[in-house]
Amino acid sequence: METNEKLQEAEFFTVANKSSPHGSVLIITDTELISRKFENEKLQLDLSKGFYVGEVMAAVDIAPKIEGSYVLHVTGKKAVAFVSSLGYINSEKVLEIDGIPHAEVYLGL
Repeated sequence: METNEKLQEAEFFTVANKSSPHGSVLIITDTELISRKFENEKLQLDLSKGFYVGEVMAAVDIAPKIEGSYVLHVTGKKAVAFVSSLGYINSEKVLEIDGIPHAEVYLGL
């Protein structure tokens, strides 16, 4: 097993799956950020909303869910790094709100 795979097996995130008219919206968040609020001069990231509440899952169990999703909401340093390692996030498109990285990815599947 490669080092990257071992790291992914050890990572856990809070994952929520919401339905939209176009398909599944998968929300992947660093668990320690849930219930917190971050903001800068222009943007607010409110992780206390029910939208972000989900179940804690291992990274290896999340990858198959990503493949069937229409949109990804990814928040937190570890979550963004994980999803980036799978090739879904362009690092130039990641927002940073009060030091917390956040990316929205439209897969359109």
